[in-house]
Amino acid sequence: MENGVTDQGFSVQEIDTSTPHPARMYDYYLGGWDNYEVDRRAADRILEATPTVRGTARANREFLLRAVRTVVGDGIRQIIDIGTGIPTSPNTHEVAREIAPETRVVYIDNDPIVATHAGAKLTNAGGTSFALGDVRKPAEVLDRPAVREFIDFTKPVALLLVAVLHFVKDEEDPAGILATLTERLVPGSCLVISHGTLDFTDRADVAAEVYRKSAASLSLRGHAEILPFFDGFPLLEPGLVQVPAWRPDGRLPKQGKGADVGVYGGVGRKP
Repeated sequence: MENGVTDQGFSVQEIDTSTPHPARMYDYYLGGWDNYEVDRRAADRILEATPTVRGTARANREFLLRAVRTVVGDGIRQIIDIGTGIPTSPNTHEVAREIAPETRVVYIDNDPIVATHAGAKLTNAGGTSFALGDVRKPAEVLDRPAVREFIDFTKPVALLLVAVLHFVKDEEDPAGILATLTERLVPGSCLVISHGTLDFTDRADVAAEVYRKSAASLSLRGHAEILPFFDGFPLLEPGLVQVPAWRPDGRLPKQGKGADVGVYGGVGRKP
């Protein structure tokens, strides 16, 4: 850092530790330490009302890892991970490179604190890059040097939006955002989405209130509202399902297990 500016090009004054941030709250749910008292207080309010949130966060993370293994196993060697959050090992590039060491990964997040961890945990191995960017400004995200220099859009790309779109309001046009993000993707590319829902619980009033006071409010959607996000990307089996049921390692979850996980997940491939 020099003259109050970090290596990622933002001022330290841009780091807001007075308002809870979803990325840091998610880190806390996962048992991480890269969060602040304001994040922990907000997360604890949600956990008090809905103790299953911690298990839901872990199930969502496990879905991410299985989805990455799937798309890389199918031959994709480029990944854009939007809303990556606080780095939690194994990270996307670590999982991808277990299968294909040449896989290139660009991480995008709108939290400057995530950027402070990127050099040590995400971009120190080569073939990875990080950029600050907001999914609500998709054209700007795609125009970041980290994306332009690392991603060859003439070849298949896996676009990851894991636990991101439920922080985009209807009036912010999530479908339009997806259209911009995916328009450059060639056939064989994949779209990975997980999204919070109230389809399995109605106990989200506290969470909604907490997130309204955070850096991003919560817009939980039903199955019928999430499914169109995959337009142009037919879903791989088993479709859009609760994340514990998406290609689980080993046996399928027993009936009732994971029933309280209010997150859908799916992977689509552009034909």
